[in-house]
Amino acid sequence: MRSTLERTVQPKGRDSTPDPAELRGIFGDNLRKLSAAYPSVAGLCRDLGINRTQFNRYLSGESFPRPDVLHQICSFFSVDARILLEPVGDIGPAAHDLLNHPTLTEFFGREPVTVDERLFPSGFYRFVRQAFIGADDFMSGLVYVTREGGYTFLRGYEPRQAIRQQGLSTNPKAREFRGIVMRQEEGVMAIVTHRNALAASFNFLTPETSFQSNLWEGYATRTAREKVTGRRATRMVYEHLGNDIKAALRTARAAGLITLDDVPPFHARLLQPDQPFM
Repeated sequence: MRSTLERTVQPKGRDSTPDPAELRGIFGDNLRKLSAAYPSVAGLCRDLGINRTQFNRYLSGESFPRPDVLHQICSFFSVDARILLEPVGDIGPAAHDLLNHPTLTEFFGREPVTVDERLFPSGFYRFVRQAFIGADDFMSGLVYVTREGGYTFLRGYEPRQAIRQQGLSTNPKAREFRGIVMRQEEGVMAIVTHRNALAASFNFLTPETSFQSNLWEGYATRTAREKVTGRRATRMVYEHLGNDIKAALRTARAAGLITLDDVPPFHARLLQPDQPFM
């Protein structure tokens, strides 16, 4: 009796062993289609962690990847090992891949979630914005942006000092927030939420190009009822710290509610605290 793997590899309607060259051609064609959303093969290879020369051999159908590299490719593109055997258009998304569900794929599918490193690089970011609660306060914090399985994720913790002042739990699980970053016409957006979606925010950022290449400006909105006091939307600045651990630690230690005097001058200029948010 053939094993499950042998039955899977044997194409339907054939009794003979599949031609290796044909399978390499199918895989190469699938890989080209999956890579089409990326503006640069070199950038894609960096994100994948695969040598570009070897990647080109996969594209041309000259060779197959090792099992560990195949797993890496499948995880990155959110597909399974059937890309070795079947045209990618016939495979369909994995059951867990919500953003590529047929109902959403043209709206939240591969193109919107493919965020190029040059547009929004991975690493630590310091953010500054006006506080949602408090007329004259500003919020400073730290987030970490990573890439996995073709997606760009954001993660951070609400500053203990700010949470304590609101009488909320300072437990790390309660303070943690995570989000997914997606490409937009003029920048990126991030949908960010706390555990179990108890609170969420929408963030939009676009590169600030007139002064520093490591700054992004935009705004943040929170999911809350309209109130007489407090804000639901405010301008925000992200400063890319890269993988500078020392800078990240300094930012984390200083995170929390601050005054306008503590906001870096150029950040304050972008935040325009004296101008209404439109």
